[in-house]
Amino acid sequence: MPSMLLISVIIIATCGLVYELIAGTAASYLLGDSVTQFSTVIGSYLFAMGIGSWLTKYIHRNLLGYFIRVEILVGAVGGCSAIVLFMLFEHVTSFRLVLYFIVGVIGVLVGIEIPLLLRILRDRFEFRDLVSRVLAFDYLGALFASVLFPLVLVPYLGLVKSSFMFGMLNVGVAIWLLYAVKEHVHALHVHKAVAIVTLIALTFGFIYSEKLMTIAENGIYSNVIFAESTPYQRIVITKTQKDLRLFLNGNLQFSSVDEYRYHEALVHPSMAALKDPKDILIIGGGDGLALREILKYPSVDHVTMVDLDPAMTLLFSKNELLTSLNNDSLLSPKLTIINKDAFVWLRDVSRQDKHPVFDAVFVDVPDPSNYSIGKMYSTTFFGQLKSVITDHSIVTVQSTSPLIARKTFWCVNNTMESVGFKTYPFHVYVPSFGEWGFVMASLGNYDMPDHFVDGLKFLNPESAKLMFSFPPDMSKVQTKIQRLDDQALVRYFDQEWGEYLVY
Repeated sequence: MPSMLLISVIIIATCGLVYELIAGTAASYLLGDSVTQFSTVIGSYLFAMGIGSWLTKYIHRNLLGYFIRVEILVGAVGGCSAIVLFMLFEHVTSFRLVLYFIVGVIGVLVGIEIPLLLRILRDRFEFRDLVSRVLAFDYLGALFASVLFPLVLVPYLGLVKSSFMFGMLNVGVAIWLLYAVKEHVHALHVHKAVAIVTLIALTFGFIYSEKLMTIAENGIYSNVIFAESTPYQRIVITKTQKDLRLFLNGNLQFSSVDEYRYHEALVHPSMAALKDPKDILIIGGGDGLALREILKYPSVDHVTMVDLDPAMTLLFSKNELLTSLNNDSLLSPKLTIINKDAFVWLRDVSRQDKHPVFDAVFVDVPDPSNYSIGKMYSTTFFGQLKSVITDHSIVTVQSTSPLIARKTFWCVNNTMESVGFKTYPFHVYVPSFGEWGFVMASLGNYDMPDHFVDGLKFLNPESAKLMFSFPPDMSKVQTKIQRLDDQALVRYFDQEWGEYLVY
C-alpha cells in the first residue's frame, strides 16, 4: 500500500494543477486579461489549499476513508469545472463569484490530500524520508501537468475534455485504493458505488463533451454552425438566414451583413492613396476579408499574411460558406500565409540583412483585451514595423471604438506617434460594432485619394473625408504610451469596455 499511495501522489498533483490551469484559461477566454485572471485564480487556489491543509487537523480517524472521499469529490468538482463555467457564463450576474467558488472548492480539496497522505504513511517511513518522497512526487506531478497542459491537452482535447479526463483519473485513484486496501475502509460498498457512479458520469461527460459545449455555446450564441477549440482560441461561427458571424474567444469579429464597411475602411483609404502598390503585409486577418479588398488592386504582386492560428486560415480557405464571403481570397496564388506569432516573426525579419519591404501594412488583430495581444500595439512592435516599410508606405491598424473606449483608441495613436509615425486617425460606423476606429500612419505625408476602385458598397471620396473628422466626444486625449513592460493600453481597454458592458 505505501508504494501505491506514493504513486497516487503524482496523479493527484497532476490533476490538481490541471484544474488550476483550466480555471485560469477559461477565465482568460471568458473575461479577458489573461495576466489578471491567472494571477487571481492561482492566488485564490493556493489560499484555498492552505485552508484545506489547516482543516485536516480536525480529521482524527479513518484517514484512508477520508482520503478516498476527497479523491471522489475533487474528481467530480474538478472534472465538471470547465463545462460548468462555460454553461453559467451568460446566465449568472456575477460570474467571478462562481469562478472563485469553484476554484476555492477544488483548492480546499486538493489542500487536504497531501497532509492526509503524510499522516497515513507516517508509520511506514521515517519522517525525513516520508516528506522528501511525498514532496518529490508532488512536484514531479506538477511538472508533468505544466508541460502536458499547453503541449497536449489544450491543442488536442480542449478544456472541457481535459477536465473530465482528469476528473476520471482522480476518481480512478479512489477506486484503485478501494479495491487494493478494502479491509481498511469503512462502508466499502457505499464508497465503491459512489465512486463508480461518479466515474461513469465523468466518462459520459468526456464522450459527449462536444455536445455539452454546443449546449453551453447555444446559451451564449444563436444558431451555432461551427465551433472548434485550437491551441490559441475558441472559434465559433453562427448563421441565421441573412447573417454569418465569427466569434473568437466570445468576441464578435465580423457580421456578414455589414463587414464590408469595416474592411473597406480598413483597406481602401491607404491602398487608393498609394501609386501601384505591389507588396502588402497583413498581420492577422485570417478570415481573408481584408485580403479580398486588397486583391481588388491589379498592381498587387504579392501579399504576405502572418496569422497565428493555422486553424483560422485553413477554415476560411476550405469552408464553402466562408470562401464565398471572402471570394476565395486565401486561395490566391499571390498570397503567402505564415502561421506564426507576428510579433516574433517581425522581430526576426527586421534583424535580417535582406528583409522584405512592404508598400502597405494592415494590422487586423483582435482588440488588446490581454497582454499577449497588447504586445501587437506596443512601441516595440511599431518600432520594428518601421524597418519593413519605406517613407512612402502606409500602415493601418484597427484600434477599437473611439466612442466607447476613447483612451484605448488614442493610446494606439499616441503610441505610434511616439516611435516616429505621422498618424491619421479615422472612424467608421459599423452597425454590428458601433462606432469603430482605425489609425493610419506613415513616415511621410498622407494625401486623401480622390477616387477608389469600382464596386465598393460604402466608401467613396465624400464618405472617406467624413471618416477623418472627430466630434468632441471622440476627440483626441492624452494617454500613456503602450510599452511591453507597462501595458497601459490593456488597462484602458479593460476599464472602458468593462464599464460599458456592465452598463
